[in-house]
Amino acid sequence: MRGLVSLIGAGPGDAELLTLKAYKRLQQADILVYDRLVSKEILDLVPESVQRFYVGKARSMHSVPQADINQALVGWASEGKRVVRLKGGDPFIFGRGGEELEALMADNLAVEVVPGITAASGCAAYAGIPLTHRDHAQEVHLVTGHVAGDENALDWAALARSGQTLVFYMGLSSVEVISDKLQVHGLASDTPLAVIEQGTTSAQKTHVGTLACLPSALTAGHIQSPALLIVGSVVSLHSRLSWFEGQKTSGPDHGNDLH
Repeated sequence: MRGLVSLIGAGPGDAELLTLKAYKRLQQADILVYDRLVSKEILDLVPESVQRFYVGKARSMHSVPQADINQALVGWASEGKRVVRLKGGDPFIFGRGGEELEALMADNLAVEVVPGITAASGCAAYAGIPLTHRDHAQEVHLVTGHVAGDENALDWAALARSGQTLVFYMGLSSVEVISDKLQVHGLASDTPLAVIEQGTTSAQKTHVGTLACLPSALTAGHIQSPALLIVGSVVSLHSRLSWFEGQKTSGPDHGNDLH
C-alpha cells in the first residue's frame, strides 16, 4: 500500500470556508498533523479514529522543529499511511508548505496540495475591505511581518507607493515599526490602517486607524493574535461595507474606528 500526504489549507478560521476536497481528505485520513491556527470547528470535523499530532508554532516558540515535521511526514507516507498536513490559511502562503513538499518529493512519495483561502482574502472579505478596487488599489502585496525590524529585509520604498494594498501577516508585534518605516519612505501619515483580529470567526473585530494614529486597542495591547494588518485606502471602505460583524450584534457594528 502506498501512502499519500495531503498538504491542506484549512482557511482563516470559519469551518465553512474549508474546500470540499479538503473535507473529503479529512474523512479519509489515517493521521492528522495540524497547526495552531486550525480552528476547533474544523478539528471537530475529523473522525475520532484519526490519529492527531499537534505541531503548532507561535512567535519565537516552535513546539516541533520543521525538520522533524518533514521527517515524520516522510516516515508515515513510507509506511503507507494517508496523512493530512493541515495548516491555517493556505499551505503555500507563509505556511512552509513548499518546504514540506520538497522533502516529500525528494523521497519520491505521493503528495498533493489542496489550497485553502489565505488570511488576506478571507479576513479582508469578512471585514468588508476589498483588497483591490478600481478607485483605490491596483496591486496587492502580501508581506510577512516577522522581518519588519530588519532594515534590509523588505523594499520599503516599493511598499510605500500609493495605489496599492499592503497585507502584513504576523505583523501584530511589528505594527509600530511597519507604520514608521512606511511613513519614512513616503507613504502619507493619514493612510488608513486596519487590524483584523480573529478574522472570519465569531470573535472577529476590526480595528481601524491610520499610519500616524494606530487603533487605541492596539496600543493598549488589547488585540490578540491571530491578527492581520491591512494598509491602504481600501480600508476606508470598511465603515460602509462591513457586513459580517454587523450580523453578530443587535445593532450596527463597524469595529473600533478612529477618525
